[in-house]
Order: sequence, then structure tokens, then C-alpha cells
Amino acid sequence: MEIADSRVKVKRLSDTKKSLLFLIPSLILLLIFFIGPMVLTFIFSFTNLALTGAAAKHTEFVGFENFTRMFEDPEFRTSVWNTIVFVFFSAILGQCLLGFLIAFMMKEKNVTFRRIVGLIIIAAWVTPEVVVGFCWVAFLSDNGTANWLIGLLGFKPVAWLFSFPMVSVIIANVWRGTAFSMMVFQSALDEIPKEVEEAAHMDGATRWRIVTSITIPMVKGTIATNLMLVTLSTLGVFTLIYTMTGGGPGVETTTLPIFMFKQAFVSYQLGYGTAISLVLLAIGAIASLIYMKILKTKV
Repeated sequence: MEIADSRVKVKRLSDTKKSLLFLIPSLILLLIFFIGPMVLTFIFSFTNLALTGAAAKHTEFVGFENFTRMFEDPEFRTSVWNTIVFVFFSAILGQCLLGFLIAFMMKEKNVTFRRIVGLIIIAAWVTPEVVVGFCWVAFLSDNGTANWLIGLLGFKPVAWLFSFPMVSVIIANVWRGTAFSMMVFQSALDEIPKEVEEAAHMDGATRWRIVTSITIPMVKGTIATNLMLVTLSTLGVFTLIYTMTGGGPGVETTTLPIFMFKQAFVSYQLGYGTAISLVLLAIGAIASLIYMKILKTKV
């Protein structure tokens, strides 16, 4: 009996070694393309690494100088505020809320209707950001479709990208990204047993009561997960904003990714730029923890 047990243990150990052997290529790729760059980013944020000048030849360790400079920079503080506004209205109130409403309204519809509406919405999501950006620039330009439509109503043309730049990029990002939230919530809502809602309805619960007391609590984990994913993706939005406004006019749409790009690849201060990227990473981590704390769920 002991011999048989020892043979089983040896076989399990052998299987474990074989499994680890197959994982080695994935671990190497993870080390090279994920862990390695993260470690280098952390190291470079404490240096004066640059693409031009004396620092390009002789990179030195400068400690927390980049972070001190960052928090003393008015443009950095403006970019943080712009990022918060953009994420709140674009991700939380925009994509998440709108995605949930669309998924909820499509819940009881027939399959053909859901497919048609879903295809129209998903078409925007699969379109590259740079293409979406140029489409919205054309739509909101002085001679664009938006001004043509309000001209039909007797109103004067509006310089949307100059007078309302943040509103313009928020609307464009909501238009593009809502499909992801819609698909996530649609899948979660379809998993709710109809019997539960029907029983509540028979007990006299109103539609609003069913949504707030049954539907939302049952998809709470999905809401937290979607909020985190959409927030993190919106924090990193660069191409759409840069294509539409370039971060302007002035610094009105300069979010942290735009500010980081300008410092790292326009001013060639790579050390300063990587320090900004760590702040962006920290904001994403803090937002994720807040979502999990508020919704009291494990993700």
C-alpha cells in the first residue's frame, strides 16, 4: 500500500514538473513584456533620463526630484483634475450608466431587435480610436454635421472643439466605449432568474423596486468589475483626445496620458514622464479599491 502511494506521489510530482515546463514560455514572455517594463519604469522615474542634452549621455539618480517637480507644476494639477472629470463623466456616468440602461431596455426584447441594436453599438467600439477621433472632428467642425443640424433649427454655428472641448471628447469617448458595458451588463442581466422578478411583481413590487432591490444587487459584482475595467481603460485614453484636440485649447483637455506624452516625447524628459505614469497607475489602483469598498464585493 505504501509503495502504491509513493508511486502516486512520484507521478503527481512528475505531472507538476511537466506542467511547469509548458508554462515556461508564457512566464518568459510575461517577464520580458510586462514585469520587466514595470520594473524599468519604476527605476527610470527616479532618474533624469532624457532623449537630448547632457542627461541623455549621463543619466543620474535624482531621488524624488521628479515627483517634487511634478506636484509643484500647475499644469500637472490641471491634468489631474481634467483626468478626474473625463473619467467621471465619460466612464462612470457615461459608459457604465448608459451601457446598463441600454442592456436593461433590451432585456425583454426579441433576439432580432437585440442583434440589430447591438451590432450598431458595437460598430463604434470596434472602430480604432484614431478613426473615431477624426470622425468626431469632422462631425463637430465649423462646417460639420452638428453645425449643419443646428443651422436647420435657426441657431448659429458653434465652435465645439474650441468652446466645449472637454464635453466634445467626453461624448466621443462615451459613443465609442458604451458597447463594452452594454455587453457585460447584458450577459449579467440574462443570468437573473425570471422567476425571482415575477415573484416580486406578484407580491406587488413596482418596477423601480424590482430594479433597486433585486436586479442591481444580483449584478453588483458585475457592476464593480465593469466599473474597474472601464475606469482603467478610460484613464489610459490618449489617441482619441490627442486626435480631436491635442490636449487643447491650452490645457483644457490635457489629461495625465497627454501630459505624460508631452513631457516624455515632446520635451524629451523620459524620467519625468515615467514618474507621471506611476501617478496614473496609482490613481487606477486607488479607484479600483474604492469601487470594491463601496460595492463590498470581491473581484
